[in-house]
Amino acid sequence: MILLKNAGYILTFDEKERELQGYDILIEKNIIKKIDKNITPPEGAKVIDASSHVVIPGLVNTHHHFYQTLTRALKGAQNAKLFDWLVFLYPIWANLDEEAVYYSTLLASAELLKTGATLTSDHMYLYPTGFRGDIPSIQYEATEKIGIRAALTRGSMTRGKSKGGLPPDNVVQSPDEVIKHSIRTIEKFHDPSPLSMRRVILAPCSPFSVEKEVMIESAKIAREYKVLLHTHLAETQDENQYCLETYGKRPLALMEELGWLGKDVYFAHGIWFNDDELKILKETGTGVSHCPSSNMRLGSGIARVREMIDMGIRVSLAVDGSASNDTSDMLGEVRQAMLLQRIKYGPAGLTAREALKIATLGGAEMLGHEKLGRIKEGYGADIALFNLDHLQYAGCVEDPVSCLVFTGYNHEADYTIVNGKIVVEQGRLLTFDEEEIKEKANEAAMRLLKK
Repeated sequence: MILLKNAGYILTFDEKERELQGYDILIEKNIIKKIDKNITPPEGAKVIDASSHVVIPGLVNTHHHFYQTLTRALKGAQNAKLFDWLVFLYPIWANLDEEAVYYSTLLASAELLKTGATLTSDHMYLYPTGFRGDIPSIQYEATEKIGIRAALTRGSMTRGKSKGGLPPDNVVQSPDEVIKHSIRTIEKFHDPSPLSMRRVILAPCSPFSVEKEVMIESAKIAREYKVLLHTHLAETQDENQYCLETYGKRPLALMEELGWLGKDVYFAHGIWFNDDELKILKETGTGVSHCPSSNMRLGSGIARVREMIDMGIRVSLAVDGSASNDTSDMLGEVRQAMLLQRIKYGPAGLTAREALKIATLGGAEMLGHEKLGRIKEGYGADIALFNLDHLQYAGCVEDPVSCLVFTGYNHEADYTIVNGKIVVEQGRLLTFDEEEIKEKANEAAMRLLKK
């Protein structure tokens, strides 16, 4: 058991959106058992003094590319827009090996945990020719060891250059390979239980790298097995133009044709949806994963998040890949989301609490975790604690929640609790040696560049 004692400030995101001061939180096994004042510590419980902390539900990252942690800030991709950026990086990523996948998964997960994220997805769509081993098995082994709750995707690309696509042929698979392995991955790893640590999402990469038949068949399989669907969509104007030239329709109209709308579907980015398309998203319950830092880094544009929220469209937050962010700083992403909307909509474009809500409850709901995203009795014990007793927060005394988002430069959590287990304590990762992750990731990055 864990008792968070006398919490300075608790942002619950429960149905009443209560914000509590001086309350205790008792965690029993993997559940929030009790929230009250002056709880007597049970025998054997670990007691954490939370009097100087802001306590929030664990942050949820709904879109990432873990392997990209190995190709951060490469010179040839620093100033390129999306299509040029991809063309430069695909040949490097084609050299991924088992160790690269394993340690990049650990690296991204460690960064997420250390910045308050407790649940993450990963869009792994790259399956290089000649790769030894099973990529989902490697990734789930890593997420289990490091202790992060994972809703990973079985991504795919099938349209290489020889078929008019963007990626080189040595990083794509045949439709038959994709479909068969998608089914195997779901059957082996997907756990639909309420507080599962391991779920599977089907995620063909994008309209410019996957054939129609794969999109259609993926949707059929996902609905048969009751798993979510995910893809990149409307990220750039180039993508819109590609779809018009190739399919004779805009990206969302293509998704509608392929059966890719509904509450079991969410798209990464969604920057270039027009007014009519936003209405379709609202009517169908289709979600959007917002990636502000990546969108700024690649100069892709500003998603209409303010309007989406006002319309009731489901929105979550994500860091996106670490070759376009170039970090997995989840609390930092909350701040970026708030600030970027203000460029487009003015100083009230997105509040600190709204940004935190889409990064917690919004993400949990997007990934189908109905018992996460709130600090509430009976919910899963995924919690992040940020200590405001530091120089970076000095002078910010009126509103602790806003302090967390507006101020600060080191976004590391003091404690991160996943499924009732402490995985980060006083800023230190407990589940895996950080030095090993760093050294092995750097070695893997050098191998990619040398090859």
